[in-house]
Amino acid sequence: MSQEKKTNIVAIVTMCFIFAMISFVTNMGAPFGNIWGYTYPFAKAWGNLMNFAAYLFMGIPAGKMLIKYGYKKTALIALVVGIVGLALQYLSSIAGAGTFVFNYDGIPVALNLLIYLLGAFICGFCVCMLNTVVNPMLNILGGGGNRGNQFIQIGGTMNSLTATLTPLLTGLLVGTVTENTNMGKVAPLLFIGMAVFAISFFIISRVDIPEPTLGKVKPKYEHSPIAFRHCLLGVIAIFFYVGIEIGIPMELNFYITNLGFEGSAAIGGTLAASYWLMMLVGRASSSLLSGKVSTKLQLTVVSSVAIILLLIAIFMPESSTFTFNGHDIPIKTIFIAACGLCTSIMWGGIFNLSVEGLGKYTEAASGIFMTMVVGGGIMPLIQEAIAKSAGPIASYWLVIAMLAYILFYALIGCKNVNKDIPV
Repeated sequence: MSQEKKTNIVAIVTMCFIFAMISFVTNMGAPFGNIWGYTYPFAKAWGNLMNFAAYLFMGIPAGKMLIKYGYKKTALIALVVGIVGLALQYLSSIAGAGTFVFNYDGIPVALNLLIYLLGAFICGFCVCMLNTVVNPMLNILGGGGNRGNQFIQIGGTMNSLTATLTPLLTGLLVGTVTENTNMGKVAPLLFIGMAVFAISFFIISRVDIPEPTLGKVKPKYEHSPIAFRHCLLGVIAIFFYVGIEIGIPMELNFYITNLGFEGSAAIGGTLAASYWLMMLVGRASSSLLSGKVSTKLQLTVVSSVAIILLLIAIFMPESSTFTFNGHDIPIKTIFIAACGLCTSIMWGGIFNLSVEGLGKYTEAASGIFMTMVVGGGIMPLIQEAIAKSAGPIASYWLVIAMLAYILFYALIGCKNVNKDIPV
């Protein structure tokens, strides 16, 4: 095996490892929201919002970091930032609980909530930078096209594995949410996260990662990536997609937890974890198929099926139940969780189609994509507002509308109509 192939294998494994860490941190937001939501009902989705709001501020700078410092240094900086963010979230369990700083809707808000939200925001900076590194690198290592999408799906499989474990472990640690439940309950998860980041820093600092742009003469950028119609429409699709990916299990978790029976948080976490498990299955399957089946066809099929699954869940009566741990759970929750099979390939598929043919504009496009990940904070917040006024199941109409846009992108919007722009 040549030295170049050995380097590429190490780089691929490293990028997949980073992909796993991204979801470990990101998916803390929704189950942690159950903890804070007991005392602060209005703040249930705030941690998730802060995590994704960071993308709005860090997306484009992360793309510039990639061009200036390269993939490796950007990843190492991100890992240090992640340790700081997780440490602050832990600090919220031991500091500031009795210090009230302002009132919101007549509820006195303590300093510890603000500390937690700051930690979630800083973790958002971390995962934004890591996402900026891992997606274009895996696409490059795969040579673009279907093969590039295949590599992104392999990394996504690892991403889904940790995404499955996070709400499951959180639910087991918390059990039933009460007035005495605080972030101390999930401290082991935060310590694991900090340890994983520290170990990852050590590993990545010692491996060689290809740097396709570092040290080379910087190309002239006559246009912006969004001058390409398929990239611009893909940026919008990513905004909606991340809202879909986060909103589906978040509202499912809240829906089950709010049923109020003993251990409802644990069962809610388990069902949310099953959504991420379905994503794991979907991504593993796609990683085998993507070299043979076009990205466009895959994206068309999964967006259509997801719409059908959610329509079934919306119209199925709540009286249709199954027994889980001695409790009656609406069957519609199974159809909602099954959407994980469909959302599994959307991120890689949209990214792959959106950067196809961009050439020198790929790194800049990656930064713009990361900015639009803020949709994972904004759209679930809108979905939660709909859930409060019309009910949690009715809130999935918003998800259906976003899926319809992704179906449009797969069928029409992904075509590159700007091939006259030199790349």
